[in-house]
Amino acid sequence: MANKVETELTEQLFELLQSERFITLSTVDHETGGPNVSAISWIYAPDTKTIRFAVDNRSRIVTNVGSNPKVVFNLIGAESTYSIAGDASVKVEKMEGVPLKLALMEVSVNEVRDVMFYGSKISVEPKYEKTYDAQAAAKLDKQVMDAMRKA
Repeated sequence: MANKVETELTEQLFELLQSERFITLSTVDHETGGPNVSAISWIYAPDTKTIRFAVDNRSRIVTNVGSNPKVVFNLIGAESTYSIAGDASVKVEKMEGVPLKLALMEVSVNEVRDVMFYGSKISVEPKYEKTYDAQAAAKLDKQVMDAMRKA
């Protein structure tokens, strides 16, 4: 898909964003004006033009988006690497039904690019595991994902 630019998520990317996954998010740092990169996992696409994610409501991400709404997700999946750019805002300052103080962020997708270098593909997607109580992690993950779907 070299240099092809989409204005919304493809069906394949939409499907990847129906469940929790490892993704990085770049924001514009409110102090330095430079890039700020964070790894997140609570992410969900309710449709092909919108992405929601949850972060601690004291996160630097929230402050950065308050100063400059431009964000870029880096998603590795579907045998490639994608850059998904958009404008973010705080949809909910404290999510209901979640025991942590999480902000629900919402991004309006403007541009989707396949940014994988020529002549290659991803053979193994990034994987991670929670390092705290597995039952507690699964319960919290379900609460957060359910709250994002209902918002």
